[in-house]
Parts: sequence; structure tokens; C-alpha cells
Amino acid sequence: MASLYKKQSGVYYLSLCYDGQRLARSLGTRSYDVAKRIRLKVESNLLNEILYGPVERKRKLTFKELAREYLDHDEHAWAESTKIRNGQLLRGYLEKGLPSNPTTRAMMIRVVNACNRWGFKRDLITHLNIIPGGYEWESRHRVFNDEELNTLFENVRNEDFNQFVRFAYYTGARSGEIRILKRPQLHCDYILVHGKTGVRVIKINSQARRIIDSREQLWSYRKYFIPNKFKKECRRLGIRDARFHDLRRTFGYNLIKQGKPIYEVSKLLGHSSVTTTERHYAPLLTTEIEDFML
Repeated sequence: MASLYKKQSGVYYLSLCYDGQRLARSLGTRSYDVAKRIRLKVESNLLNEILYGPVERKRKLTFKELAREYLDHDEHAWAESTKIRNGQLLRGYLEKGLPSNPTTRAMMIRVVNACNRWGFKRDLITHLNIIPGGYEWESRHRVFNDEELNTLFENVRNEDFNQFVRFAYYTGARSGEIRILKRPQLHCDYILVHGKTGVRVIKINSQARRIIDSREQLWSYRKYFIPNKFKKECRRLGIRDARFHDLRRTFGYNLIKQGKPIYEVSKLLGHSSVTTTERHYAPLLTTEIEDFML
């Protein structure tokens, strides 16, 4: 008979009694839900140990070794961008621990927990260590007002980067989708790019088309040049709490304010569903509701 119990430390244990013998094992988690999910596997291992004696245990992996195995395994079917991002988060965790930024912290926790679950399921680690807080983050709702946009468009230094800033706003594209563009990607009124979910279409309006037509060469920027340069320019211009991605959020916000159906805005942003768009923009649009009486 097996029983689940919790020690003063908060960690759950499983105890198994069979034919007068009793064995107990730590489940390595303080979560009751996680303990229930892994109970059957641990119970089976304990029963085998009672019946056939302890098995010779192979050396368990350190988290650094586990992370390497996790990233190199070919079963995940990740997009290349997902593999790169997971690698960055796991290396960041190993080198510096959890970051202070709540959004990045939550994302890192989810990746670390997924890695640990994967390793525990394959008996590569002894304990399943789940870090709480993987779904606790602060959504960012910063958008630029008209004055800030005009300041950016008229005063960002370096005409090449100035055009890139305006092109990003007019298309609502992510920086990673347009920082390196090739002419074969350009079509009459759209661009084919590699987005977060694979190849997607970015609509080009007349404002974005004028910028493209005025250029002999398209952009080829390193990944971290864009956010660093943009923040530097915003500080110089006195625009506070600004990030490059806020241009994309402002693009969607202004379209919805102008009356563009949210379904169309969702398609323009390349969101996986309208629900995603609503989740991002509902807090912003609440402030636009006109006065009402009850």
C-alpha cells in the first residue's frame, strides 16, 4: 500500500509498504498536483526495488549537463527560433540565475521547469525541482502618443535608422522580421518574412512602400543593435520608458482606435488568434471607453 505525505520542509514523499517491507522516496516537489502526476512512476520503482532489490543507478546529470541534453535532443520539433531562445534562457539561468525583469523571469522559469520535467521523465535526474512563478509576469502596455511619434520620426539620428523606425511602425512588424531584408522577400503590397510561428505575410501600406522605394539597399542590422540604438535615441529625445517593440504595440492600438476590426488587426500583427490580440489590447482600450451612466 502506498501513501503520499508531506514533510515539514513542504516536500512531498511517497511511502510504500509491501510484504512487511517499507520504502520511502522524496518526490522532489512542493506541489501536490506535480506529486500526484509522478506518483505512479515512483510507486512502480519502489515496488520493483522491494521485489527485485535495488537497481544499479547510473550517474545522474547536473543541470548543466541536462540542459545540454535537452537542447540537443531531436524529439522536440521546435522551430529554429524557439531552440535559440530556449538555449539563451537556459544559458542565462546557468550563468546569472533568474533575472529581475518579471516577464523574462517568468519565461526563464517555464523553460527551466520544462527542462527538469523532461529530464525527470527520462530518469536523468533524481529529483523534480519545479520553480514557482512561471506564469507570473507583468504585461507591458506602453504605447507612443502622437507627439512622441512625431518626435521620433523627425529627430532620430542617422537617416538609415530613422527610416527603419518609421518602416517598423507603418508595418507593425517585429524587429527580427525586418532587420535583415532581401529583395526577393518584397512583393507588390506585402513582404514574406520568418516570424515567431514560421513564414508570415506583412502588409505594406503606402507609407511603408514609399520608404522601400526610396532605398537602394535594404537594412541588415545585428540583433542587439536595434534595441540599443533605439533606447539611446529615446533617452536623447526625452522619451521615457521606451522600447522598440512599443512601436508595434502602438501600430495595433492606433488601428483599433481608428475603427479597424480587431480580426483584421490580428492578421496584420501576425497573431495566432484574435484572442491573443484581445488579451494584449483590452487593457489599453478600456481607457478609451466614453463616459457612461448607471
